[in-house]
Amino acid sequence: MPKTHASAQVDSFIRDRLPLTEQWPILQYAFAPSALSNQLNLVEELLDKAKDKGYANNPLLRSDAITFSYAQVNERVNRIAHYLIEDLGLVPGNRVLLRGGNSIGLALCWLAVVKAGLIAVATMPLLRATELGDIIAKAQPSVALCDAKLRNELTLAQQQHTVLANIVCFGLMNGLQPDAQDLGVLVATKSGKFTACKTLATDIALMAFTSGTTGKPKAAVHTHRDVLAACEAWPRFVLQATPDDIVIGSPPLAFTFGLGGLLIFPMWAGASVYFPAAPYTPETMVGIINNIGATICYTAPTFYRQMAAFAKERGLPKLRISVSAGEALPDATRQLWKQATGLEMLDGIGATEMFHIFISAAGKDVKAGAIGKVVPGYTAKVVDDAGNEVPRGTVGKLAVIGPTGCKYFDDARQLKYVKNGWNYPGDAFIQDDEGYFCYQARDDDMIITAGYNVGAPEVEDALLKHPAVAEAAVIGQKDDERGMVVRAFVVLKPDQTANDAMVKILQDHVKAAIAPYKYPRIVSFVDKLPRTETGKLQRFKLKQEK
Repeated sequence: MPKTHASAQVDSFIRDRLPLTEQWPILQYAFAPSALSNQLNLVEELLDKAKDKGYANNPLLRSDAITFSYAQVNERVNRIAHYLIEDLGLVPGNRVLLRGGNSIGLALCWLAVVKAGLIAVATMPLLRATELGDIIAKAQPSVALCDAKLRNELTLAQQQHTVLANIVCFGLMNGLQPDAQDLGVLVATKSGKFTACKTLATDIALMAFTSGTTGKPKAAVHTHRDVLAACEAWPRFVLQATPDDIVIGSPPLAFTFGLGGLLIFPMWAGASVYFPAAPYTPETMVGIINNIGATICYTAPTFYRQMAAFAKERGLPKLRISVSAGEALPDATRQLWKQATGLEMLDGIGATEMFHIFISAAGKDVKAGAIGKVVPGYTAKVVDDAGNEVPRGTVGKLAVIGPTGCKYFDDARQLKYVKNGWNYPGDAFIQDDEGYFCYQARDDDMIITAGYNVGAPEVEDALLKHPAVAEAAVIGQKDDERGMVVRAFVVLKPDQTANDAMVKILQDHVKAAIAPYKYPRIVSFVDKLPRTETGKLQRFKLKQEK
């Protein structure tokens, strides 16, 4: 990492294992926010300075049981930060593993870790001991803050990875009362005042483990500046949240889509975020949106599709923005949601390695079949294998630079993701004459059959428009005659029958909807599709199916 001043993070374990400087992406800043200052603590900027911005007393974290203002959150964060430093003996640069579903408790812990100059390593709540062990082995955290309901798997992982010396639980109950070892009890006597660690802007705030759509996870590292700079891009120019907004959503805080949408970006705007007592279902999310008056929602296309019938029945009068990201948004889902709610979905593509969304469009700027245009602050192009920009209307690989970029921790795959300073998220796109970017597929998921290029999302979209289809996923399967053939995995609606007649019906439907050569020559009916905890389709698992 480039050094012009001494880092506040005296534990340099992560910093020493970042890519060589010449392997870093180009970082460009088309604005002059406080993110450009040399000394920056992200949480100090978002939380301590809320008073100066006039919303210290505004609500920030909401649940059915309680609502905390910015000032109240700050006081609780400060107590946890004191405990981490004073009682657990952590020093800036140490890693802290975080485990829990989306909750006020997890949000408080994340903010305290980063404010104290430590590095947050948030993990998906459904991970098992083996997966947690892989993360512990890589990040080397000595402390974990864990929702008591999820402790068992972490304890099993700890037995194999003794570097994790302490697991401290929140939500730990002794009957109806908090247990004496609960984090809330342990920090109760701590001061509500804490001076944020004087981190450099280039000091590390978090390690984000990729969600595994292509196999083995990688750890992307983001600095305090990265996260605040991301706030100055998509949230400022596209989302445009206000202090009056109430935000709701399903992506986990351990996923950067969720961390940005359900914590960082609301704080940057002075808005509030609601966390549910139990995981959402499509029906309960619609109910809660109406009950609390939520105005912004984040979730994946599959969830919106399942919510649409409930939204149409009950209405969503207060909801003004519905953000879709995490996977490709089929136009059939966009139109279904618009018919049900009257809302034009705000689509976007981002990456864990880039922290958040860098191509997007909202409202009147939406164009059918396109994700959107490059977000101000970023530059994007569609290129060939040599990195040369291809003509408009031609399929190529997406390359991006901006105020954020990929910095893998101790991983040779940095050289694949960053080339000549440009980030390659691994997506195939077309850019049209108006500058809109049209998603085709993951660049390693492009199906080339008998010389024709077929994008899996286009076939999926056609299948989803058939009334018998609940979900669909498409891959390319090797074929001796055609090189590859299109194979579809289809989840039928409950009242439909999976048989040869249905195969023919769906094949004919696709032939009628899009170019006939794109129809799936193989249709496999399944009960469900493999997805990550964030809702992303795991195509690599489908490719292993016989």
